[in-house]
Amino acid sequence: MKVLVATEKPFASIAVEGIRKEIENVGFEFELLEKYQEKADLLRAVADADALIVRSDKVDGEVFNAAKNLKIVVRAGAGYDNIDLVSATEHGVSVQNTPGQNSNAVAELVFGMAIMAVRNMYSGTSGTELKSKRLGIHAFGQVGRNVARIAKGFGMDVSALDPYCPDSVMEEAGVTPIHSLDKLYSENEVVSLHIPATSETKGSVGYELLTKMPKGGLLINTARKEVIDEDGLLKALEERPDLKYVADVKPDNAGLLEEKFSGRVFFTPKKTGAQTAEANINAGIAAACQCVDFLLNGTDKFRVNK
Repeated sequence: MKVLVATEKPFASIAVEGIRKEIENVGFEFELLEKYQEKADLLRAVADADALIVRSDKVDGEVFNAAKNLKIVVRAGAGYDNIDLVSATEHGVSVQNTPGQNSNAVAELVFGMAIMAVRNMYSGTSGTELKSKRLGIHAFGQVGRNVARIAKGFGMDVSALDPYCPDSVMEEAGVTPIHSLDKLYSENEVVSLHIPATSETKGSVGYELLTKMPKGGLLINTARKEVIDEDGLLKALEERPDLKYVADVKPDNAGLLEEKFSGRVFFTPKKTGAQTAEANINAGIAAACQCVDFLLNGTDKFRVNK
């Protein structure tokens, strides 16, 4: 069995060695394709692979067509919108993610950006504190739960909305359940976004929700850029000079927003939520273990396609 690790954006070297160890310890072949420039490189490498581990790399129908032996693809991370799930299912390939492995890293970034925003991007002007502020968490998955944990340390009042999470789970974490989007945005000075990009959520956060936020509202997006209605965001920032938007996912209209709202918006140069040594290692080794477990035992616990 051959396991291919194909990463245009490489894993840390210590993560690669951990992945290699998990794969070779069971007698499987390990192959590494890093920093590849052409899709043709990926197509050649995957041709005889039984398993594929990727990060943000695109795995589409062309890749599945080229990979005649492929049985499993694992996205080392939580999001998997870079993988064509329909094509994977058509080719009989299990697609899995590694939920929770980078959740603390993303949650810490939320607060790194939050502090920068409430301190007016460190401009030297007087800002505000996070203590006693109301924080609304939009989706209470692994990242959202870590955000709540850290927020408690700041002394914030935390609530969350997630129709797929039982109220009891939130309450056990000291978080107040909210069941209305309008209420989530209207009752919290800070909202942290953690929803996936789906047909239901794309463009779902825009003018109407943002303008419901209290004075001095701050929206933090470490999820996906597609969930934001960028025209609505632009309009809200124009009409509400007190609002701020910071994101680990640069919007398509980033240049315009930075030009018009200097000091009120911030975007990381590239997605960095999972870019810590710890998250890199955790997600990579988890992906390797899932590949091995699937190939040896058929374990499909983290499958995300039908």
